[in-house]
Amino acid sequence: MTDNRKIDPATGTETTGHSWDGIEELNTPLPRWWLWTFYATVVWGVIYTILYPAWPMVSGATAGLLGYSTRGEVAAEIARVDLSNADLTESLVTVDLAVLKDNEELHRFATQAGRSVFAANCSQCHGAGAGGVVASGYPNLLDDDWLWGGTMEDIAYTVRHGIRNEDDPDARFSEMPPFDWMEEADLDATVHFVRSLSGLEHDAGAAQAGAEVFADNCSACHGERGLGDREMGAPNLADAIWLRGGSHDAILRQLKAPRMGVMPPWQARLGEAEVRAVTAYVHGLGGGEATVDAENAVAD
Repeated sequence: MTDNRKIDPATGTETTGHSWDGIEELNTPLPRWWLWTFYATVVWGVIYTILYPAWPMVSGATAGLLGYSTRGEVAAEIARVDLSNADLTESLVTVDLAVLKDNEELHRFATQAGRSVFAANCSQCHGAGAGGVVASGYPNLLDDDWLWGGTMEDIAYTVRHGIRNEDDPDARFSEMPPFDWMEEADLDATVHFVRSLSGLEHDAGAAQAGAEVFADNCSACHGERGLGDREMGAPNLADAIWLRGGSHDAILRQLKAPRMGVMPPWQARLGEAEVRAVTAYVHGLGGGEATVDAENAVAD
């Protein structure tokens, strides 16, 4: 058999036999340490696929001889944390929310847990910082303007049952009718009056005419002075805080074709402990209100 191997005279290394423009490629062998390392990784890979989950199947993956599962590991860690917090969780479920702040340890636990609940379930609408989204009508939870009340009990009820949803018969409900049947002049005058309530730029003459239109059509819900009514979720129009914008055009659009948001009920999904935890977190963001003790309240 004829040996057709070509040896490079300069290096004494065998060539591949390929030549490009007179340049030949050397067939330099890989270092032995590299080859043995490569073989070791192949062996390790085979052993790994036998011991651990590896190969995807139709409805899952091979479990591996060790039965290891990252999901199982996470579940075990969650169970461990839940067990360590069991006493605090039980106390949170049974405590009167009105006096939750009096228990510093329990309130701190509720607030920290509520931050996680909010990030996982509420931030998608209200924003990571709870500042809301005016363009979409998601309320700002940092201010002290509340449609349905800002005490611990009020917030907890809203979280449990939601707003204007069809899933919970106890959901809060309000509905603003469209006023597109009004004359344009009356609508425009009403907008000027509404803007005047919070000191925004307006036409004084138009606002005066709009006051009569407001009294006849809007005061039943928003009150004579536009301060709103929390019993029916009617917003305060005199505090310069707007759910869907306070410009002339934004208010006019809302009068003609009211947009009303929907909040799902969270009781079934979160459970009472997490409902109370996120309540404590939202209440502490800056706008939470103290519970009024009717027995000790002094009449004006």
